Amino acid sequence: MFEIREMTGADRELVLPMVNTFYHSPAVEHPVDPAVLERTFQAAADPGEPLLRGLVLLEDGQAVGYAYVTQCYSGEVGGRCVFFEEMYLSPQCRGKGYGTQVFRWLKNAYPNHARLRLEVTDANEKAIRLYKRLGFRFLEYRQMVLEGDLQA
Repeated sequence: MFEIREMTGADRELVLPMVNTFYHSPAVEHPVDPAVLERTFQAAADPGEPLLRGLVLLEDGQAVGYAYVTQCYSGEVGGRCVFFEEMYLSPQCRGKGYGTQVFRWLKNAYPNHARLRLEVTDANEKAIRLYKRLGFRFLEYRQMVLEGDLQA
């Protein structure tokens, strides 16, 4: 049986190995400092952190994955947006419909949000197939980031 529950600080030893596996996979385009991954877990497990929500994905009571979700306001849709930060499912749990169940759970958990948005690398072909099957489409925007100080 598949279940989804809130992440807690006690989940550190279950979740961080999966986070490490995720961040060393084709789903991520660049290396991330382990200290950042630790800090993100701590925020996701903190019920007082309003911007990040951590979920533990369970099969028959055993942790088999995790997800991070955040929210923002999108001027483009005139409402709140759920940003699906990341999801990892252990290889033996892929193809069982669990990803679909996670997205159904999200739609129920955030019924008044106008958009559900995520990022995916081109190399993550199986995830892309899932997302397209669920009705996601690619936006034609190219994302840009600034980390650190402005130049010029």
